Amino acid sequence: MTVSFRMIRLLPTRDAGAAKDSWFILCKRAANDTDIQPNYTKKGHSLIRLVVLHHTILQHSPPGGDVTLDRTAILRLLQRPPAQSPSCTKRRIIHFKRRNDYLRFLQEWSELRVLPGDEHAPRHLPLIEAFSLSLCDEQLDAPTREDILMEEDPLLAVDGTALKQTGREKGIPWGVQEIKAPHAWSTTTGHRIKIGVIDTGVDFSHPDLKHSLARGINLLNRAALPHDDNGHGTHIAGTIAAANQLRGMIGVAPRSTVYPVKAFDHNGSAFVSDIIMGIDWCVRSRMNIINMSFGMKTRSKSLLHAVTNAFNAGIIIVASSGNDGKRKSVDYPAKYPQTISVGATNRLRRIAPFSNRGIHIDIYAPGEKILSSWLRGKYHEMSGTSMATSHVSGAIALLLAYQPGLAPAEIKAIMKRSMLPLRGTKAPRLTGELDVMRMIAAADR
Repeated sequence: MTVSFRMIRLLPTRDAGAAKDSWFILCKRAANDTDIQPNYTKKGHSLIRLVVLHHTILQHSPPGGDVTLDRTAILRLLQRPPAQSPSCTKRRIIHFKRRNDYLRFLQEWSELRVLPGDEHAPRHLPLIEAFSLSLCDEQLDAPTREDILMEEDPLLAVDGTALKQTGREKGIPWGVQEIKAPHAWSTTTGHRIKIGVIDTGVDFSHPDLKHSLARGINLLNRAALPHDDNGHGTHIAGTIAAANQLRGMIGVAPRSTVYPVKAFDHNGSAFVSDIIMGIDWCVRSRMNIINMSFGMKTRSKSLLHAVTNAFNAGIIIVASSGNDGKRKSVDYPAKYPQTISVGATNRLRRIAPFSNRGIHIDIYAPGEKILSSWLRGKYHEMSGTSMATSHVSGAIALLLAYQPGLAPAEIKAIMKRSMLPLRGTKAPRLTGELDVMRMIAAADR
């Protein structure tokens, strides 16, 4: 008969004094779950009831056996300080198959005094009812109980290729002109549309963005504003909503409001769990649009779950397809059907050489040599499907301000039936380039 061990909470009586304390006894049990016998009890406390933490068993095989990574083990990992060892920097997202297990675990976790820490600190992901934590190599090798699901929490990066500093931009950038956004400004400017830009933050002092920004959130440091220490997020925000007609540049939707969600560090890197927390904030803050100018090659069920929840909440998610220059290749999350996936074109209205392409692209937009705002009030020229994505987010802001209440699926359908055919003999026939005026006309039909 196999003998294992179970951690069981022992609640003290009121007479014991410390009513808030949790005491534990170690019980030996047979494999058939019978004959639970306490081996040890805390002296001075009488037992009023045993509360078996359902599926919180840290089971041990006979000496020399493996340790099972279960709910009790995870609680201990959450309670410890962030791992400092190089072997303990691999993040995993932990799910529970049954919601009751998650709720019980959440209650137990909330009772712990979890130490604050750096990027390796444990994270609660309420949008998908999961947790992210760093595990060491030996913990990754431990078998996981069948009621717990664990998947990788990988790093991903913002999209962007060529980068060149330029002089002060004046007027309307070529990409904004190309999609015919200025022709729509007499009808709509994106007023009151809220766009969550999950990126590296934004330069709040840039003269072209002063009237286009809300506070947003810094997920890396909740006490600070989401200041940009990379530049990518400021560039995206400028294309979407810059509004400095007299002395600077104009974005696609100059009266929309960008809510910077800083999930990426100064290197332009973030964990999937950072993105999920950003999506969660956008859902709770009732964003109309989420701009995702980043991607990764591997599929993530956790990220899909978060994207689906945002889609079901009525938020339009615009995502860059990637800069690999490959056919039939699209990065995640753009590959998920709940997003609008964007490829990049050049000034000739052809697909840019660096852009991914194929049947998974919903629409193309200008993405080559796009000049926009940068750190310290400057301007930079960048190329990438990130830049194309910001054009599409701005265009959708114009459409939503013109016709509020459109659902994500309706907006995608309008864009698809109003896009302009691409140039080139090899251009795909089932998709095309963004055209704001055609899109607004299609919404009226």
